Amino acid sequence: MIISFLNQKGGVGKTTLSINVAAYLAGQGRKVLLIDADKQGSSNTWASLREDSPFQVISLARENMAKDALKLATEFEYTIIDGPPHAETIARSCIVASDFVVLPIEPSGLSTWASDLTVRQVRDAQIIKENLKCGFVVSRKIGKTVIGREIRTMAGEAGIPVLKTDIEQRVSYAESMTMGKTIFEWAPTSPASNDIKQLTKEIISYVEEDVQLGTEAEPAIA
Repeated sequence: MIISFLNQKGGVGKTTLSINVAAYLAGQGRKVLLIDADKQGSSNTWASLREDSPFQVISLARENMAKDALKLATEFEYTIIDGPPHAETIARSCIVASDFVVLPIEPSGLSTWASDLTVRQVRDAQIIKENLKCGFVVSRKIGKTVIGREIRTMAGEAGIPVLKTDIEQRVSYAESMTMGKTIFEWAPTSPASNDIKQLTKEIISYVEEDVQLGTEAEPAIA
């Protein structure tokens, strides 16, 4: 399975989600590859802070990366793609390679509007790849704020499912990334690690209901 995290707006948490979803899957004994498709190389930078990693990280930030990504993915149970901002052609290639496209959006209209291009690219790809799935995830949400609730309605208007799991803005994410750790290494019993765990299970259950990750998977998309 190939899961990509994409949004044309930067700073919405694509790298944080990519790394930690990959970490959770690897922690379940899965063979996982993380492809850094962003020329800024944030996932590669994170990996360089470590002596080793629970999953393999490679850079593949080029316009025609889909073919190579699909070939590499055959050697792994799960491949996670950390997509780029402001790189329309690379993003399209990431979508073509994917089974599920996750669109992280912040509680502001800016990231929702920026995701419009990615949504259009997904719709175009679904004409050829009918099994391609896509879903929004509310990222960097600030507690139970009004705007945090309203962003779900705004995202739903795009006609794309919104995942039930919200990723709240937590200091532990920034701390773990800075130290080259996963959230499960840095704060294994924290609400942040639980959020990533639930998000990963939700994505997997939505794409493949027969895939089990510790508990019985069930459809969880609103």
